[in-house]
Amino acid sequence: MIEIDGEHLGIEQVVAVARTGEGVSLAKRARERIAASRKKVEEVLQSQEKVYGINTGFGELADVRISPDQIEALQANLIRSHACGVGEPLPEEAVRAMMLLRANSLAKGYSGVRAEVVEKLLDALNQGFHPVVPSQGSVGASGDLAPLAHVALAFMGEGAARFGGMTMPAREALDRAEIDPVVYQAKEGLALINGTQMMAGLGCLALHDAQQLLKQAQIAGVMSLEALKGTDQAFAADIHRVRPHPGQVAVGQNLWKLTRGSDIIASHRDCPKVQDAYTLRCLPQVLGAVHDTLAHVHRVLEIEINAATDNPLVFDRVLSGGNFHGEPLALALDLLGLAVANLGCFAERRIARLVDEHLSGLPPFLTSNPGLQSGLMIPQYVAASLVSENKTLVHPASADSIPTSANQEDYQSMGATAARHARCIVDNTQRVVAIEFLTAAQALEFHDLQPSPASRAARTVIRKQVPPVTEDRSLAPDIEAIGTLIKKGTILQAVEQEVGPLI
Repeated sequence: MIEIDGEHLGIEQVVAVARTGEGVSLAKRARERIAASRKKVEEVLQSQEKVYGINTGFGELADVRISPDQIEALQANLIRSHACGVGEPLPEEAVRAMMLLRANSLAKGYSGVRAEVVEKLLDALNQGFHPVVPSQGSVGASGDLAPLAHVALAFMGEGAARFGGMTMPAREALDRAEIDPVVYQAKEGLALINGTQMMAGLGCLALHDAQQLLKQAQIAGVMSLEALKGTDQAFAADIHRVRPHPGQVAVGQNLWKLTRGSDIIASHRDCPKVQDAYTLRCLPQVLGAVHDTLAHVHRVLEIEINAATDNPLVFDRVLSGGNFHGEPLALALDLLGLAVANLGCFAERRIARLVDEHLSGLPPFLTSNPGLQSGLMIPQYVAASLVSENKTLVHPASADSIPTSANQEDYQSMGATAARHARCIVDNTQRVVAIEFLTAAQALEFHDLQPSPASRAARTVIRKQVPPVTEDRSLAPDIEAIGTLIKKGTILQAVEQEVGPLI
């Protein structure tokens, strides 16, 4: 059970709640802060003061005062009018991440909502109630308004939701989950939609997968290195000590560990070849740069998921500001996509080298009967297609902006687009690394000597799902099977059991 207090949520906890249904509860100290901020909102309602978000309209209509008897209608209208997203629904794991992150932000006690609203979000997570949220429509500046409005709408008993694996009207799903609909009071509708939780939720999931993928890309890279009779000397600590980027040092240590005990590498230690190609020799430098970029994104996300991203915020007075603006995440998630796209391009070049007899010294396309059989010719095409698609997705979403709300909201982050693109890039690159595993494992079949214990452990896991290619067959199921091993971390776990944890 994870206790939500607005201060200490970690990315791995977000993944656990989103993907494995880890239970959640509201901390007592958070409940006390929530009550204090709600009291301040009630005081404003009893006064003659006009305060944005509590008794006014929204956006360009902020100067319009709303009478007390219309406050609940104002909140309901806000949610209904903003719930106009389009596109394919977000996966349930992304919606769960959004709900958790919005609850955690409200739990900080600066949003002026009742504790009941936060508890509804947590109850829904525990019961498996998931609003249907279209994936497109956020400009990422007044928060992820449209996507979060679909979440809030479902808790009113309107729109659509999923429960028990089925999509149905939200009211029916609430009834099945035994959750009463919410009637939003002053400030509460606005508090639910003014936030960065779609981009942050997608970002947490994409970052988690990218960090796991980076470790497995190092394993695949070492398998390719051995199949191509490369040297391990480029991984020596002395090289990285004099250019001490933390990621380069860490990846260098990993690669040195992964190559220990390789009979293949030992057999050609005195060969006449002077240097390997960059995609082998520069593994520490390139993947180290990816490592450092992901570490930066991790820092940004951990700050964001424990931040108050509402507007206005309730202190001893109510202050309007711009904490809902997604620029910190937009820039970071653009970098995430760029880093992982580079990882994929790097892997594809090794795949191409493995299947090229002129560069590998191995049979053409890794088949013992070339001509009659095409072997692993076309998986390299698929990898090339995926990395080329990634190149179209890495255009920075944060470089764009378009005004909204009659120019009141005149600079947007486009962080939700950056998050969606990053998620797609990670998915594509997982498949590229799967193809490298497939290709490197096949290439090692043509060696009489044994690879390193790390490579043997990885190949053993792969071979339980994917046999060697002795004659042509459809390799699509093989690529997907290895992709599943990557997503589940099965290859990584087997290797770490053999050589110890990778950094």
